[in-house]
Amino acid sequence: MNLNDHIISASASLLEALEALNRLSGGAMTLFAVDCQGRLTGTVTDGDIRRALLAGCRLDDKVEAAMHRRFKSVTGECPDVAALRDFRNKGIRLVPLLNADGTIRSIVDLSERRTVLPLSAILMAGGKGERLRPLTLSKPKPLLEIDGRAIIDYNIEALDASGITDITVTTRYLAEQIHAHFARPVAGVDVKCVEETCPLGTIGSAALADIPAEGNTLVMNSDLLTTISFEDMYIHHMSSKSDITIAAIPYQVSVPFAILTSEAGDPTRVTAIEEKPSYSFFANAGIYIFPNDMLRSLPLDRPTDAPDLIRNAIAEGRRVTYFPINGTWLDVGTPADFHQAEQLMRHHRNFSAR
Repeated sequence: MNLNDHIISASASLLEALEALNRLSGGAMTLFAVDCQGRLTGTVTDGDIRRALLAGCRLDDKVEAAMHRRFKSVTGECPDVAALRDFRNKGIRLVPLLNADGTIRSIVDLSERRTVLPLSAILMAGGKGERLRPLTLSKPKPLLEIDGRAIIDYNIEALDASGITDITVTTRYLAEQIHAHFARPVAGVDVKCVEETCPLGTIGSAALADIPAEGNTLVMNSDLLTTISFEDMYIHHMSSKSDITIAAIPYQVSVPFAILTSEAGDPTRVTAIEEKPSYSFFANAGIYIFPNDMLRSLPLDRPTDAPDLIRNAIAEGRRVTYFPINGTWLDVGTPADFHQAEQLMRHHRNFSAR
């Protein structure tokens, strides 16, 4: 979106506003009226001008005579994600993001981008994918194609749709192929790549990324197919005042035998028997929100795995919570998983085409 196409001076004429709206034909036909200092003062649509003319205004009257002054906006460097979600649910399409002085920093089209999450993202893509051999003998797993697109591209597009465009991919195995893949933008995003020169574990290579000093970063495995709502996960992270949020999937274990329960003081005395019980757990989905200070402090001289980092955080008294995924999650780890993923994406494509 060209920001200037949607901005008009509040002192411009209604005729000039109609001409500007006409140039937007086929897109979102809303203008944002600003004062002489560039501060947003109102919004103008065809309907606003029509109502003003019917009320007696003339085409040479100023935009401020017709503009809607009770506009929706979000102010500050860190957007109110819950407010953006509320605007989207109410059918509001264009939302201006304002600087502290009321000037327009950017405009979000919520029909194209669900939200604007104040997060960086790191996708871990250094693994060998040994369980998927021979498919991964000559191609890294994130670049395997499902329904004509690389697995990792589904995740890039999902992140971009949530307004996350500061994306880094960490590589090691067949790294040159992934770097070549991202030599051009994907989903309009210029993805950065950094390569491990030695194994750094399942989370250690995150320290290679250019991580901002403040804020949070979403870290995820690059070989997942998921419909997780990054927006809901972020809102959970902030509302629960978490230091770390772990995306989790329900996992059920069924025991094919009758299970005996005994007393603590007399372990051989049976107090109950349950036939073939099932137990439900939440399992780590390989998607996290970490504070940037924690990722920046990861050592580069030895491997660090994500569970170890989380255990250390719990031991330090940091608040760690989990966010249940409500939707699709598939770790494409085996040939059977790969076949299931192909069937799943084919089904989604056919359903969307109806």
